Amino acid sequence: MASNFYKAGAAAMTSNKDDWETPQSLFDQLDEEFHFTLDAASNDQNAKCEHHYTAENSGLEHSWEGETVFCDPPYGRNIGDWIRKASQEASKPDTLVVLLVPARTDTRWFQNHILHRAEVRFLPGRLKYEVNGQAGEAAPSFWREGTPSF
Repeated sequence: MASNFYKAGAAAMTSNKDDWETPQSLFDQLDEEFHFTLDAASNDQNAKCEHHYTAENSGLEHSWEGETVFCDPPYGRNIGDWIRKASQEASKPDTLVVLLVPARTDTRWFQNHILHRAEVRFLPGRLKYEVNGQAGEAAPSFWREGTPSF
């Protein structure tokens, strides 16, 4: 994907902030392909879909069944909870989940819930988030009907 939503050679995120906004150009490219109906992890200022969950109305606590879900979860310590949730929800009928997560292939959550269980698309360089211009690596992971389960 050749676009301005990544920054080659940028440093990984070092801030304690966990409400980074997905670059609009990346979301638009994915939305053109998937036609999202739910943003599962947002706030009222950066929601990418009309139907969205926020920290106050957590996407971790609601069903995503029947939705085409975009989720750029907080990259903090509970990222594994979001990845498990995405994997579980995607097994429900008529549900597709696109999760934007750090490309950390050595982590337990990547090995247990993404590797061999989801379609993964690695992005070139590092994402250039739209809040404070800080960059962080990410790889969209897709769970859809028919994705192999090992």
